[in-house]
Amino acid sequence: MTAALLFITFAVLMLIGTSVGVALGVAGTLSIILTNLDTNWYGLLAVPQNFYAGLAKYPLLAIPMFVLVGSIFDRSGVASRLVNFAISIVGRGPGMLPLVAIAVAMFLGGISGSGPACAAAVGAVMIGAMGRAGYPPSYSASIVAAGASTDILIPPSIAFIVYSVLVPQASVPALFAAGMIPGILVGIALIIPAVWLARRHNMGALEAELPRPRFWPSLLHASWGLAAPVLILGGMRIGLFTPTEAAVVAVFYGLFVGMCIHRTIKVRDLFGILREAGELSAVIMLVVTLAGIFAWALSTLSIIDPVTRAIVNSGLGEYGVLSLLIVLLVVLGMFLDGISIFLIFVPLLVPIANVYQWDYVWFGVLLTIMVAVGQFTPPLAVNLMVSCRIARVPMESTVQWVLWLLVSMFTVLVLVIVFPELALWLPRYLGF
Repeated sequence: MTAALLFITFAVLMLIGTSVGVALGVAGTLSIILTNLDTNWYGLLAVPQNFYAGLAKYPLLAIPMFVLVGSIFDRSGVASRLVNFAISIVGRGPGMLPLVAIAVAMFLGGISGSGPACAAAVGAVMIGAMGRAGYPPSYSASIVAAGASTDILIPPSIAFIVYSVLVPQASVPALFAAGMIPGILVGIALIIPAVWLARRHNMGALEAELPRPRFWPSLLHASWGLAAPVLILGGMRIGLFTPTEAAVVAVFYGLFVGMCIHRTIKVRDLFGILREAGELSAVIMLVVTLAGIFAWALSTLSIIDPVTRAIVNSGLGEYGVLSLLIVLLVVLGMFLDGISIFLIFVPLLVPIANVYQWDYVWFGVLLTIMVAVGQFTPPLAVNLMVSCRIARVPMESTVQWVLWLLVSMFTVLVLVIVFPELALWLPRYLGF
């Protein structure tokens, strides 16, 4: 009865518009109260204890730093310089600007690790440029949102950091390495329908008339942005710093580029940047810590084992269960952000991975791809919300374009399932 109340309370609170973190915390606390009602009230100490324990994890220190990195690079003008450099390489013509938008979004994924932050940075530059070239705003918003979804796969990734906290057997460096090849494959898979749709529907007719930036000046202007992922990922690979320390290094590097090189960030801008990053980090960390109460309630009420047995003994088999999880997580991704999905469902899913002896790193990459799909799948796709707001179009107008991009992303998901080495080869080669 208490177990049912846990999920019913959470669902009701979500339906009436309560934030995810509050719904998790209230549902977990109520279940703990009812569990200890007939014995003693000392069990309520589990609420503050788990609230603190949810935050007291070293890898989580990287989250506010990478959020701050995203805010800094959003203001530093790196995105516009990367766009010019990419255009100087691929040239002008139908379908080239969508290709550039996805490529730049993938590259920014190696800096911030936040899909919505990338959608804002790339969308601010590309949606207007694509509009001037003759692309419909709904198409431009779809392309930017889909490209930004690669950010939680390409390291550094906030989603991977949260997963490593929930599954200590999967280290952050191993997850970062495992996400690289699938992330690149997803980017390529998105570029193919983006270019094909543009040429099929004769979009971007004015693009060929726009000037093409010169290669060497564009490379020079973009070089500081191009060096950022090399510094972050290269420093981690050769052991100069941990992922958490890499986030701090990235913050100071971004400030140096923005304030001293490009000079697009002034001292008076720092307060706004810090406030923006602080607000977003507080929301993320609050969800993380309140989810700790919910997860403790799941464990105390012995919900995880019965759910695992019910799914494993359902007769679906290994691939049937995996298909069920894909459908479940993609649907959830339409309504919840990736971090919330991980915090709620990973404690339930890890025992299933144990039964089938799935590799934890491979399983983490699969879950992240599923969440990435949800980030640009209507009706409540976080990346699509950002890009549609910039493009000033309703989300429903993007459906005709988003469907093609979803098919491409599902193709990569199937490839990673059939060929696990796509995710596991690189971390094994790098010794993680």
